[in-house]
Amino acid sequence: MTAAASIALFNNKGGVGKTTLAYHLAHMLSRHGHTVLAVDLDPQANLTSMCLDESEIEELWDNASELIAQGAAPAALHGTGRVRGGQTIADAVRPILEGTGDIAHVEPVSLKTGLWLLPGSLDLSRFEDKLSTEWFKSFAGDVAAIRTTTAFHRIVEQAARAVDADIILIDVGPNLGAINRAALIGADTVLMPLAADLFSLKGLSNLGPTLREWRGSWQQLILPKVPQGISAPKGSMIPLGYVIMQPEMRLDRPVKAYERWLQRIPWVYSAAVLGESPAADAGDPHRIATLRNYRSLMPLAHDARKPMFDLKAADGALGSTQKYVQTCYREFRGLAENVIKQVAEREQELAGDPAG
Repeated sequence: MTAAASIALFNNKGGVGKTTLAYHLAHMLSRHGHTVLAVDLDPQANLTSMCLDESEIEELWDNASELIAQGAAPAALHGTGRVRGGQTIADAVRPILEGTGDIAHVEPVSLKTGLWLLPGSLDLSRFEDKLSTEWFKSFAGDVAAIRTTTAFHRIVEQAARAVDADIILIDVGPNLGAINRAALIGADTVLMPLAADLFSLKGLSNLGPTLREWRGSWQQLILPKVPQGISAPKGSMIPLGYVIMQPEMRLDRPVKAYERWLQRIPWVYSAAVLGESPAADAGDPHRIATLRNYRSLMPLAHDARKPMFDLKAADGALGSTQKYVQTCYREFRGLAENVIKQVAEREQELAGDPAG
């Protein structure tokens, strides 16, 4: 891959483990020699909270915690050297939001060799109304509106160029609002984490038509009106496939019920997301991976500030738990390999399609 390939992880049904998937996929891709820029465009900033500790987030957001404010914890918690205040995506769009200028430059955070984070902030939610209003003004070729609509793309583009990234992973919130529309327009492909349940299937039914509507509006009505001096995305948003996130099996959720929903996913994905009529014997060609439930490893990983598949005996991963860690590593390695393969195939398809 020459230019950085951007992948948005998105499902408008929350609670399926999307941010956990983004965090671990970013680490696994970097481990296999890719320079990865992880981008937190979820106003809840969950990816940022997974990547950084509390003192770093306080420093980043220029906002001391209540414990520090009350004198119960020392302000000297600051100073890890990895972050600087005012360097989030919310800070980058603040000049647009306040009407004082275009996007501001922000520096990605170096998490480890080959892995960078463009941090999010709760303040990003303030940008929602502005994006919603400017979207419709963009149809008329309003330059200020187009700068707003392309803000995320240009911020991420600058950051990816600064760190020489070859893969961009974009984490977004679970909704179909204006922030996600602007984020997804800037993505080459979309990877969808799913649970095998009614809610994920309903989410797919809503997601597919919405992506096609956004893509059509951008490519046909707005993109032709973008001035040459403004960098704009193609708005490809090509569905890359989906990852099944297995639930914790409970007595009130028997295996048969899980299998029933699992069997319906390929049909709903093909019909709703791809707009195709799937063949009865097509199998499950769009499933990138199935990841089992690793919830028992998450507390250890959180305390150790590392991915689940990097846990060692010193982190509390003892005995059978260490075997579970090894299984986790194999599954995420397979996921990363399949993602790279699918991205390469989509790039070849686009290269052979003059309209792409």
